[in-house]
Amino acid sequence: MFESLSERLETAFGRLRRKGKLTKADVEEGLKEIRLALLEADVALPVVRDFVERVREEAVGEKVLRSLTPGQQIVKVVNDELVRMLGTNNRELRFADAPPTVILLVGLQGSGKTTVAAKLANQLKDRKPLLAACDLQRPGAVEQLRQLGAQIGVDVEGGEPNGDPIPVAKRALNKAVTENYGVLIVDSAGRLAVDEELMAQARAIKDAIRPTETFLVLDSMTGQDAVQTASAFNEKLEPTGAILTKLDGDARGGAALSLVGVTGLPIVFAAIGERIEDLEAFYPDRMASRILGMGDVLTLIERAEQSIAEEDAAEMERKMREEGFDLSDFLDQLRMVKKMGPLSNVLGMLPKVPGIGKISEDDIDESAIVRTEAIIQSMTPEERRKPMLINSSRRSRIARGSGTMPQDVSQLLKQFDQMRKMMRQAMAIPGLGKKSRKARKALPKMKGF
Repeated sequence: MFESLSERLETAFGRLRRKGKLTKADVEEGLKEIRLALLEADVALPVVRDFVERVREEAVGEKVLRSLTPGQQIVKVVNDELVRMLGTNNRELRFADAPPTVILLVGLQGSGKTTVAAKLANQLKDRKPLLAACDLQRPGAVEQLRQLGAQIGVDVEGGEPNGDPIPVAKRALNKAVTENYGVLIVDSAGRLAVDEELMAQARAIKDAIRPTETFLVLDSMTGQDAVQTASAFNEKLEPTGAILTKLDGDARGGAALSLVGVTGLPIVFAAIGERIEDLEAFYPDRMASRILGMGDVLTLIERAEQSIAEEDAAEMERKMREEGFDLSDFLDQLRMVKKMGPLSNVLGMLPKVPGIGKISEDDIDESAIVRTEAIIQSMTPEERRKPMLINSSRRSRIARGSGTMPQDVSQLLKQFDQMRKMMRQAMAIPGLGKKSRKARKALPKMKGF
């Protein structure tokens, strides 16, 4: 996500930091690189001009140029302007005063509306959602939504292929009202390009159901095309917000960075993966942090809290403190991490460490977790509790049972031993021992860490 833009900005900031005190000429050179980085990321030219001008106004001031750390000050200025460009504040989902809350999804074909509908329903399961399949033109769209609904345990109201979506939308709304559904999510048809027929149908559905929210679903991979699409939909349908999809792909970032500035539409959600859980609220400040390589620890903590039960985390902490952490616990911990999503997404939320290069997806071996699980599951309960019992013959048996090599088993045991030593050292830090419970209670609660 925004990898190319992040690298270009980091290069520009690195040069500014090395100069110590800055002159106006230094700032102008840095702004030139920032401008090129934004243009290469496919950000709309008017947005780039406005952004650079705002940064210039702040960066050439006395506060920055005379600062002891002018490079860092410019990073702060750029961060503040990125947040402003992305919408400043998180725009929360609005709910109707009396249920059902009706959410209409519009957009072009291929933007991911149907998948987003299911992801949104999954997030709102505690409000008893109902899905309405009103895309009756794309072959298989209704069946796709039915399958996704069955996967998450959400009811789906649909129609016949090539039929009229208006009666389907009305029937779904009536069902939502009479059967006490809290939320109705309506998936509408798309086209390969904006045309009058698409807009007329979407307008008719909107007039029929009077949605609480109308979300424009945009594919972030399409760059400037996404912004042009947003402008057309914004003019004809007046959506209340946008949902960006495929932000986990090789997107240059232009759609996200241009959307608010060009259309004024707030970005409400972002789809950051293929799993049904991979939809998250969009926070401009957190996204700016990711772009500038400062990570997104708040989202990481929230994801951990959603994936890891509090009692499980407390029990794991107790075992670590009492040095009772064994390979069965390690296996449980791996499974907790897997619930948080792909490792590449999780690592992408961590701040960059100076002196360490960027970790690419090619550097991450997701299959290593699968192999580790297989190795531990091939051990006896006693071997998991007491790894020192594993000799050469046991190692060979475990390798055969897990479909790995004996050296893989040895490597896992070595890594596990090193990890336990690190845990003991961490628990010995003042303020983290059993005698310092007050100090620990004062720390932020981060379940799973």
